[in-house]
Amino acid sequence: MPDNIFNEPCIALNRIYTKQGDKGETCLVGGQRVPKDTLRIECYGTVDELNCFIGRAAVMAAELPRLQAMLIRVQHELFNLGSILATLPEDVHPKQPTVTSVEVEQLERDLDLLNADLAPLRSFVLPGGTMLCAELHICRAVCRRAERLLVTLSHQESVPVDSIKYLNRLSDAFFVWSRWANVSVGAEEVLWKPNQSASGLG
Repeated sequence: MPDNIFNEPCIALNRIYTKQGDKGETCLVGGQRVPKDTLRIECYGTVDELNCFIGRAAVMAAELPRLQAMLIRVQHELFNLGSILATLPEDVHPKQPTVTSVEVEQLERDLDLLNADLAPLRSFVLPGGTMLCAELHICRAVCRRAERLLVTLSHQESVPVDSIKYLNRLSDAFFVWSRWANVSVGAEEVLWKPNQSASGLG
């Protein structure tokens, strides 16, 4: 098996509830019981939240197969990231899935590819225009939150070397993809106009 291929999961989910979390604790991959409000849990919980929003965006992108394929791939990558974040550094298996420089570089290629279709911006963009654009902006904002949490965790514990870079690049990708989604269907971008505020309209 090539070195860059991760082990396939070997799990059996026969019973969904175990009652073991009823006292506010959960179990890491290595078996450690920890409170559910610890920073590590908050990190991979936010990555899971992001994955849910991406799933909805991928469904909305059914008529944009190039973008949809990117979103679905990112879902798998985020699940890999969640797996590694749910594992203490000393328990990480050499074949455990994670995100690497390969995933970061692919995001950069995807980002550049779709950004080439876009006109330069003359103002900041607001979420809107289409439901898909707005959903991708939600993904961007949640991704930024996941990144901030992971940076905080990195000040306390070791985190995967490319994980922060991956989330940083992914949030940039969501911004480009949101613009591309509008342009692809001919929707107007919603540009920030400071004087559209209540005080500015007076």
